[in-house]
Amino acid sequence: MAKKSKGVKPKHSAQADLKSSSKSKTSSGRDRNSITEDSRPGDSAKGVRRVASRRTINIAPTALLVLSYLAFILLGTCGLLLPSASASNVSMSLSDAFFMATSAVTVTGLIVVDTATELTFMGQLVVAILIQLGGLGLMTFAVLILLSLSASIGMSEKLVLQDDLGQTSLSDLMSLVKTIVKLVVVCESAGAIIMAWVFIPDHGWLQGAWHAVFHSISAFNNAGFSTFPNSLVSYATDPFINGVVITLFMIGGLGFVVVHDIFNNRQWRVWSLHTKLMLLGTIGLITLPLAIWLPAEWGNPNTLGQLDSTADRLLVGWFQVLTTRTAGFNTLDTAAMTDAASLLTVVLMVIGGGTTSTAGGIKVTTFVLLLLATRAFFKRQSEIQAFGRSISFREMIKVLALVTTSLMLIIIALFALVLTQTADFLDILFEVASAFGTVGLSQGLTGQLDGFGRGVICTLMFLGRVGPLIFGFFLATHATSRVRYPSEKILLG
Repeated sequence: MAKKSKGVKPKHSAQADLKSSSKSKTSSGRDRNSITEDSRPGDSAKGVRRVASRRTINIAPTALLVLSYLAFILLGTCGLLLPSASASNVSMSLSDAFFMATSAVTVTGLIVVDTATELTFMGQLVVAILIQLGGLGLMTFAVLILLSLSASIGMSEKLVLQDDLGQTSLSDLMSLVKTIVKLVVVCESAGAIIMAWVFIPDHGWLQGAWHAVFHSISAFNNAGFSTFPNSLVSYATDPFINGVVITLFMIGGLGFVVVHDIFNNRQWRVWSLHTKLMLLGTIGLITLPLAIWLPAEWGNPNTLGQLDSTADRLLVGWFQVLTTRTAGFNTLDTAAMTDAASLLTVVLMVIGGGTTSTAGGIKVTTFVLLLLATRAFFKRQSEIQAFGRSISFREMIKVLALVTTSLMLIIIALFALVLTQTADFLDILFEVASAFGTVGLSQGLTGQLDGFGRGVICTLMFLGRVGPLIFGFFLATHATSRVRYPSEKILLG
């Protein structure tokens, strides 16, 4: 029905009125977004402008997130190219700046420029900002800005944030964001204050305070960047620093959904299945690797063997096993580890941390579901069960697709580097796993890569960080086939 004019209706014939009404109805029925003429003089052009201003470019939320990450990598590259960011007061090369920006935004920690000695305070500040943005997600910050301005958040913004946080429902989305904000402020502030008690006496007020702030941001976001030339090797046996850093990257690596669930529901029985699997999987991925890694390195004179105290060896070993699942800090020389310990580290780096966390990898719950599916197969069960809940076939298809895609990326990158770089196979494998898992540990290969090698590692870091977003976008599109074919058995094994 045509909209009635508020002005005085001019005199005209009934036939003309009928034609006008018919034309209006036809136009409205043909296109709901078409522009209709207003009976008031001069308002037609205004109506056109109003409709034109409402036209927007439709971009998928996942694509918008990926473009946002790319934009911040480019902005970070520009910031690091400034002469004031370099200790030599000369702009670093474009390749170095781009690699460092990509590593910071993807919270990886691999470096081709020493953050401690070759970057000024300005350069380190740029890296810290990129770490914070990349670790928590760009759209989280966008929502925070909108909330601080008391602006309304539309459905499109919520969809983008939903993809960034890996949620399937919009109902508790804003509550989760508020939990993230509180967690970030409390953890990073407390971590900086506590570490300042150690760093300030060692390095002075200003430098010590900055070391504390930077390491608190880097630890919580599982980035692994450090303002010390040898990372945290100088504090390898300091239980104070070890405890704070471990607490920060463990909380950041559990996943915001898990922390949100624990804060709101203090009882085990009401926790979600995801929270239960994540907690048990984390405990298992700490205790079992520790029982393997400690004997492999206990007598190594270049790692644990150089420590006299049994307590110090246990502390360093504990830290090194925990940091391998994406934290990226090291308190010993990773290049001096035995092959067995290096291989175990590669496996842990690929597994990574929790979903919707600052960690990378295929994620702990993905690994746990693979184990549950294997157990169900050997027990000849028709469905996968855990804690009185069944796991749908669609979820297992997601797991298989994610693992297959991840392994393909790792193998392709491994082939590319083996063919083009001169290095030991285990060193290359270690570098590839570290880049994909956004860990940042290295056995010395990062600085030896040529331009092509850097490009491969940068691509792997980026896909390791935003890959699950792209993967989730395809899984979110559900298409039901209209044709069913007869099933047939395939011989396996």
